[in-house]
Amino acid sequence: MLEPSHNDELPVIPGKRYFTIGEVSELCNVKAHVLRYWEQEFPQLAPVKRRGNRRYYQRKDVLMIRQIRSLLYDQGYTIGGAKQKLEGSETREDASQTKQIIRQMIVELEEVLQVLEN
Repeated sequence: MLEPSHNDELPVIPGKRYFTIGEVSELCNVKAHVLRYWEQEFPQLAPVKRRGNRRYYQRKDVLMIRQIRSLLYDQGYTIGGAKQKLEGSETREDASQTKQIIRQMIVELEEVLQVLEN
């Protein structure tokens, strides 16, 4: 089986609130030790740490990891170049990801509201 090299070939992100490092590793096709390294290099990547220092990534973190992965693996940026690119002003892709997260949250809140109304 060939490993996906582009983000559009990566698996769909499930509608969960939190993901373990193992799940994110599979969703982004990046090894866990690479994710831990990227946390040190990219301040935008800051998963929630709970009991025993376990990492729990949110959807926005998964999207950020996919963006970092694309910059490094697909577009050929160095770590330094990718950092500069991400530190720049918000791109259309970032805005689109933010809108996607907001839409997902609205759907989830509407579902909660329906449950509460019944």
